[in-house]
Amino acid sequence: MTRPWILPMSLMVCGAPVATALVIKGAAGAAVAVLLVFVLLAWLHSPLAFPPSTGAVEARRRSALDGRPIVYWRAGCKYCLRLRIRLGRSARRMHWVDIWRDPAGAAAVREANDGDETVPTVVVAGRPHVNPDPGWVRGQLPPSL
Repeated sequence: MTRPWILPMSLMVCGAPVATALVIKGAAGAAVAVLLVFVLLAWLHSPLAFPPSTGAVEARRRSALDGRPIVYWRAGCKYCLRLRIRLGRSARRMHWVDIWRDPAGAAAVREANDGDETVPTVVVAGRPHVNPDPGWVRGQLPPSL
């Protein structure tokens, strides 16, 4: 599936010529800085910045067993990125489902949002919450063992 990689690759394709132009002008330091910014933005908007995804069916099964929330997300979504960054290490204690990789996950999000694929959609105890506050989501985590 290439869809999650379109934005990160576009950022890299745009950053390389800008950095090259700066090198040609003799501003190597500025070129390195610009290239690093583009690489950082590409990484943040890629699936690599998120915990490993699982399928929606498996996430529901695991959530029923351990009580952890399910986060439906997609790469390139600034609200998903905001949630991921603000959760910090707590993000790994949730079940993440990439709706661009899992059709069942996309269907679950559409069902919860009247046909829209609005993410992040966080399911806690079977109830969906669209773009919730990260502090609230952190509060929904079961105590760690």
